[in-house]
Amino acid sequence: MWILNLLEDSSLVNELNDNRDIWTTRQSSSGLCVVCKGSRMLCGKTRCPVMLRVNSFVRSVPLIKSLDISGASPPSVFVGRVGYPYVYAGPLVPPVHEDTSLYDLPELWFGKTIDEIVGFRSMLIRGKHRVHVRRFEEAGKILDVTRELALASRATDVELSLKKRPRGLIVLNDDVQPFGPSAPIRDLRMRSVHWDHQLEKAHYDTDLRANPAVLELYNKGVMVTKIQKAFSVGAFGIKRQRRLVPTRWSITAIDSMISKGMIERVKEFPLIDKYRLYESSYLDNQFEILMIPDAWSYEAIEAWYPGTVWNPGGRNVVMFGDWEGYGGRSTYAEIGGCYYAARLAVCELLTREQRQASVVVLREARPGYIMPVGVWQVRENVRNAMGNLPEKFDTLDEAVRQISTQFRIPLEQWINKSRLISCARTQKKISQYI
Repeated sequence: MWILNLLEDSSLVNELNDNRDIWTTRQSSSGLCVVCKGSRMLCGKTRCPVMLRVNSFVRSVPLIKSLDISGASPPSVFVGRVGYPYVYAGPLVPPVHEDTSLYDLPELWFGKTIDEIVGFRSMLIRGKHRVHVRRFEEAGKILDVTRELALASRATDVELSLKKRPRGLIVLNDDVQPFGPSAPIRDLRMRSVHWDHQLEKAHYDTDLRANPAVLELYNKGVMVTKIQKAFSVGAFGIKRQRRLVPTRWSITAIDSMISKGMIERVKEFPLIDKYRLYESSYLDNQFEILMIPDAWSYEAIEAWYPGTVWNPGGRNVVMFGDWEGYGGRSTYAEIGGCYYAARLAVCELLTREQRQASVVVLREARPGYIMPVGVWQVRENVRNAMGNLPEKFDTLDEAVRQISTQFRIPLEQWINKSRLISCARTQKKISQYI
């Protein structure tokens, strides 16, 4: 197989050959990967994402010795969405005993290389137990331990017994985030666990609805990632209404809940007094965040270069976005979780400063962003921008001209795509006539 010929370490070739029963590949529908073989960069990327995954995945193979996996979970859990309402849920356990807290804590990943991030994810072995999302209380010990793990305050030793050897899927396309091998659970045991006090309190309050529980935890300083994990295993809400929430959905739900709660406060604050421009660049994603001195409204626009994750076969840049006015929105944003992740980050700043603004988040995803790593990247990129001092301008034209110096895509394309910038350029205000 061509993959074996391209591994960076020859010793890994033997390891992969000796463990063919725990890994497989899936070809891309275009067949481009077969022609390219990871060396000609025919997809337009600066590096081959397939080979990045392979090298990270294979390094975890020597640590999988048997059906019994023992290690320190970060702590981390995962709830799938395939087959909903019957889903697979369980812990993520790396086969190592050390401080693994960084393996699943995106708030601390900003600045890490994509190799490091894929390395963290590839080490996490996923135990799977099938359960109905509304009847998880009947699932027994495995789900009980999984829930306890989601409420843990630090890395916890876990013994995971599997029904068969964990198997990894090296997918030759860009639709799947990196993850380690997985297998059905036979038994799950956990040594003494230290619960996060704030999560524990919310969990045992069976009369408290999920939304206020989430907001209360956030306001008390609990990390968004920790809230998301507990929410996904049905740890919050009215007792009879609790359910499992697929991890992918729970991440966006938490970002949306928290930011929506902050927006109501932001609307009560005075407007900023100048046009502001914040920026951040990470993993070849360039962010420009424009704040306009006007009543709350919000827009997020993404531009994907040919050969990037969501524009793999295109010849031109693809731009798409969504927005909301002062009254908010009632439908799910077309651009998905990134919309809500960025909204949370800008609301955090406005809440800290007790100011109100109309906000436009612009993102250029360039060819160096070779594979998806999760919406956390958007949230933390925008948080990083919000942590820097902004450039301030007296006029909108000055601000957008500065944006044009940071982006490769012509300014007019951004303006034509942006509802809020176009509106701000043409809308007349009473103050202009005073």
